[in-house]
Amino acid sequence: MKSTLCLAIPIICSALALSACQTTVQNPLIINENIVATSTLLIAMDSDGDGVSNELDQCPATPYNVVVDDRGCPFTMPGVGLKMEYRAFFDKDSSELLPKYQADLDNVGVKMQEYKTATILIEGHNSRTEVDSASIDNVNALAQDRANKVKNYLILKYNIAPERITATEYGARRPITSSDSEEGNMLNRRVYAIASEPQE
Repeated sequence: MKSTLCLAIPIICSALALSACQTTVQNPLIINENIVATSTLLIAMDSDGDGVSNELDQCPATPYNVVVDDRGCPFTMPGVGLKMEYRAFFDKDSSELLPKYQADLDNVGVKMQEYKTATILIEGHNSRTEVDSASIDNVNALAQDRANKVKNYLILKYNIAPERITATEYGARRPITSSDSEEGNMLNRRVYAIASEPQE
């Protein structure tokens, strides 16, 4: 009896010690009875890349480089029949229109055939690394040649009348970003064009 009691006492003490060590598990979001707010990140999907989320996009398959309204549809505010932008970028000291920019230019050509009175303004630009700082304000033949390449493409491939196309150069006078990096210089070596047709 004495030995049984001696064995029982340590077991009871151990059980009491273990029960004293147990703690109540609380909801980790509740601290001192205060609810901790958590945030959820929602990502808006934009499948056609026009800047309007799929949830709001009423024209979900807008072609690349087409100006859209807040519904995601081609921009046709009153008085405008066509408004379409085009961009192409160039290698340093080159006016060669790279193949990856020709598909978008084909879209412009097709639209200009559809909108018979549409005109297009084409701007040729340089990076600062292509222009001598002393001649930055002078006419730049390379920038003009870049604009002319786009103009000639539309004339030769889509038979767009030359009088519907204005090609002009701005040299390095209108950079869109800093010329402190190669990426910035690449973005400034560009052609920007806008095709439009006012409705009558």
